[in-house]
Amino acid sequence: MSVIDLDSFDATPLEKDPYEFLIVPAFINPQAISEIDKDYPRIAKAGSFPLEKLAFGKAFESLISELEGPEMRHAFEKKFGMDLEGRPTMITARGHCQAKDGKIHNDSETKLITILIYMNTEWAQDGGRLRVLRSDNSLNDYAAEVPPEAGTLLAFKRDDHSYHGHETCVGERRVIQFNWVRDEAVVRREKRRHRFSAWLKSVFPAA
Repeated sequence: MSVIDLDSFDATPLEKDPYEFLIVPAFINPQAISEIDKDYPRIAKAGSFPLEKLAFGKAFESLISELEGPEMRHAFEKKFGMDLEGRPTMITARGHCQAKDGKIHNDSETKLITILIYMNTEWAQDGGRLRVLRSDNSLNDYAAEVPPEAGTLLAFKRDDHSYHGHETCVGERRVIQFNWVRDEAVVRREKRRHRFSAWLKSVFPAA
């Protein structure tokens, strides 16, 4: 049985203000959450880590396999009106948030679509809720706020004003980031960058 709910994804309207995005609260089947949670990579530090650098279990691996499957790609092509055939994917995972995370930013032009899938079975903090922002100068001017609760998906098409960010939070904050990107050169460059960042954090833990 599929662990992702593409029917709910298909039924969720695409928002277009201030940019193209949608939020699907139960994108991952609720019955699958506990097994995926147990098999989620144990990440002790802040930062994004490529999956090949992490250890995880079968349930998490099955989720990733579905995310990279053709049904997922077809659903996103239809929703966003894009041809993603032949576009590479890039997946990273996070486990912890630090105080400097969440600043207002836009993704690089090399990313076509960004997908964030949250995997926190409980969320009590006021911060850490990603906001779809109307500008690059205020966290309080937002169109939507996403609680990082397990199974919730936020997806958006990257454009010149797809700004996002969140209020400060510190502690465990699990999120899978999935991107379709322009070409394989982007994947190679991003993997090098993440490897360097991971090395830097191992040498300077507060970095």
